[in-house]
Amino acid sequence: MASNAVGPAPGELLAVAVEVADRAARTARRMRAEAITDVSTKTTDTDVVTAADRAVERQVVEELRRLRPGDTVLGEEYGGAAAGDDGGVRWIVDPIDGTVNYLYGLPQYAVSLAAEVDGTVVAGVVRNAATGAEWTATLGGGAFREGRRLRGSARTTLDQTLLGTGFGYDPARRAHQGAVLARLLPRVRDIRRFGAAALDLCMAAEGALDAYFEKGLNPWDHAAGGLVALEAGLVVSGLGGVPAGPDMLVAAPPAIFAELHDLLTEVDAAGGP
Repeated sequence: MASNAVGPAPGELLAVAVEVADRAARTARRMRAEAITDVSTKTTDTDVVTAADRAVERQVVEELRRLRPGDTVLGEEYGGAAAGDDGGVRWIVDPIDGTVNYLYGLPQYAVSLAAEVDGTVVAGVVRNAATGAEWTATLGGGAFREGRRLRGSARTTLDQTLLGTGFGYDPARRAHQGAVLARLLPRVRDIRRFGAAALDLCMAAEGALDAYFEKGLNPWDHAAGGLVALEAGLVVSGLGGVPAGPDMLVAAPPAIFAELHDLLTEVDAAGGP
């Protein structure tokens, strides 16, 4: 039976997330030189995971256990607890979102940390470890970049939309995504691929991208960034009315969401392997 106890306020959880993510980002940046010399692979040769990924996630888990010992954690590297419905808090962490950028020294890699209660993300922070830029959000409390309220893009037409996306690691999926891009490019202003989903969502939240879509995202890729985009006023969803998930995530201002949704459906963006 679900508990009727009142859980912690989103603002309280956000304060914990910001504190933990700040220290994690410092560790990631400090360890970058070591990471370049200690690389293994996950599913393919392109999908690299570094010693820093593991070390940062361990640090985050240890700090959360110290600060909030009753909570559970889901992390990219070590897995963790499934979502519950007992009113407890589950933290969702991506220790370094944008690992390839991290290895190459490109300034687009981030620590992403979100707090989920009863299956709903209620607080999140994304911190660019390379630059120190930070985006935060609480459910119903708005999205912010370092104190500035975010409200997304004011774009109203798809042909003037700067669209962000990302690619999978599997070659067959990449081939399908390339074919999708070939059909999208003539219909939008342009397309950008920065290589870190959490940061892409935050850029859409502040209007540096007009909209964003991607197939194949895991919960840790979009938990915090998705809340930032949602609280900035964007529609964050899958296709066909289903929630955002591994089949597709679309984040766009209400004025262009429907048109973008229909175009992505038309070009089979959620299809392929």
